Amino acid sequence: MLPVNQTLSNYSDIAFQSAFVIYVVALFVSLFFYGKMQGIIDARRERATRPAEASVAQRVAVGDAGSTLVDDGVPASASDANDEQLSDGELAGREARADKLSGMTQALVWVGILLHATSWVLRGVATERFPLGNLYEYMLGISLGVMIAAAVALQRRSWRSLWPWVLTPMLALMFYGGTELYAESAPVVPALQSNWLPIHVSTVAIGASIGIVSGVASLLYLLRIWQAPGQEKGFFGALAKPLPTAKKLDALAYRAAIVTLPTFGVGILLGAIWAEAAWGRFWGWDPKETVSLITWILYAAYLHARATAGWKNWKAALINIVGLASMIFNLFFINLVVSGLHSYAGLN
Repeated sequence: MLPVNQTLSNYSDIAFQSAFVIYVVALFVSLFFYGKMQGIIDARRERATRPAEASVAQRVAVGDAGSTLVDDGVPASASDANDEQLSDGELAGREARADKLSGMTQALVWVGILLHATSWVLRGVATERFPLGNLYEYMLGISLGVMIAAAVALQRRSWRSLWPWVLTPMLALMFYGGTELYAESAPVVPALQSNWLPIHVSTVAIGASIGIVSGVASLLYLLRIWQAPGQEKGFFGALAKPLPTAKKLDALAYRAAIVTLPTFGVGILLGAIWAEAAWGRFWGWDPKETVSLITWILYAAYLHARATAGWKNWKAALINIVGLASMIFNLFFINLVVSGLHSYAGLN
């Protein structure tokens, strides 16, 4: 049994905790940005209705003799122009401040990703193996994959209003993983002492990470078509207001799923090859194998429905969301509750 470098293991834990704190700060900054964008959108919409109102006011103020003076002796048309110019300046200032907040969020996320990746790598170096030997390490890897995929997808400023919707579930996953699923650094069980471990599990983790981004985008797509721009009402309307258009959210979900389907599918095939070497059969309808296959079929069904004429995009989005639910069910319930050949996933 190989010794564990406890010093590096401790540094891994510290890096994980530091990444968590940085992500929390990023979440608060992104929420502040989200609130600012709600006010900016209201101001933009109000300004869009102003020309028609100003035109009516000008026709009332301007008679046959020209322009009517207001109380300070300035023509009404000139006063309106000054007010509008001031309003434009204020709006531009608010937009600039909001843009700085979005940039801060993006920068903080990348710092968090760097610490997150450091934690994952140090975990592997400390144990002298690939760091996917238990459920804590898998959670560490899949949350890192989601954050990297999201950071790449949300580079454009117009997409950064999505960060609260990504950071919140990932922080919940990291908190649960770092508390309830945490396992001390140790060598893996004999069943996982194989060169197939980094190949199979990392491929599945990458596919699952991108699939989670796709599922979140579909959830927000349904929220956006329910609360269309300019027609938002109530609490959910306020939540939806800063989101991109439904078309953009649907496109993000679709493009992410295009990557998820083959990546996750290759991961399943690699797992089958490993199963033949380890257990003497390619497929045995183990609970984790079965749910993984169901998840892959759901993503295939989503892409097929999304590309089929006559299908409403929101119906296809529902399939994608069910795929996300299946992925989460497989991650937690199958690994922690159901007994099967993969039950060692929660152990060292």
